[in-house]
Amino acid sequence: MTDLKLKDLRYLVAVADARHFGRAAERCFVSQPTLSTQLKKLEDYLGVQLIERQPKRVALTAAGEAIVARARRILEASDEVVTLARAHRDPLAGALRIAMLPTIGPYLLPRVARAIRKALPRLELRLYEYPTAAMLTRLRAGEIDLGILALPVDMDGFEARDLYNEPFMVAVPAMHRLAKQQSIRIQELHDETLLLLEDGHCLRDQALEVCSQVGMHEKQDFRATSLETLRQMVATGAGITLLPELATQGAYRHARGVAVRPFARPAPVRKIGGVWRKTTARHAAIEAVCNEISAHVH
Repeated sequence: MTDLKLKDLRYLVAVADARHFGRAAERCFVSQPTLSTQLKKLEDYLGVQLIERQPKRVALTAAGEAIVARARRILEASDEVVTLARAHRDPLAGALRIAMLPTIGPYLLPRVARAIRKALPRLELRLYEYPTAAMLTRLRAGEIDLGILALPVDMDGFEARDLYNEPFMVAVPAMHRLAKQQSIRIQELHDETLLLLEDGHCLRDQALEVCSQVGMHEKQDFRATSLETLRQMVATGAGITLLPELATQGAYRHARGVAVRPFARPAPVRKIGGVWRKTTARHAAIEAVCNEISAHVH
């Protein structure tokens, strides 16, 4: 072995992620003996043990952990070289990996997917859902190209642009006193029971920020994993919640047992933006997609 091979670094990273030789081999589309042999050759070449091989457990040595971290950056850079070449040939073609928050994707996509396909027919969108922290981690690692999420976020190594501002709406049980009103002032939520998403969702923090000024109390024995669970809990009369505007439109406009009312002006809003790596080779495609989103969400 005369030099490092990207293939072997991919094998090493796959083992680090899977912690299992068989699953790592499947991920790399090679046999397990091939992967194991190549990694042993890599260790011989580097003169250091990278992997602790135990009967029921695979672990990285301290050297292995450090080398894997650098291998990820090398692989990301090599992928960027290929992507850059493709982008120069046709910047609006090929795969573009886009991640959205679970509180954005199901409600935004029906409004923009058809327009994006029509405007950018050669672009293949690969769509994912992650909460904010996981999305930024994958974006930084080069696993996705564009994240669509609520701003602000830590912008170290990233660029961003605003896409649209989304007002919050109040969802109350259909027979609630506030359901009779055309709009609701924040002060009128005083002493109401607030239903929220579980920890890790930025929408939870935003809703708490909106409601903290009026003395609402959160239902402590309940945490929802999705907006649809929140909507169903409101319908049972368990409390009220805040929903982003897009989650109250289209197919979600007439949920049984739930009344949705806007806030009186000035309504609280969340800022939705696109975030990408400063080093990305997909600027043109990212800009084109962001333009379509901004044009079709008002």
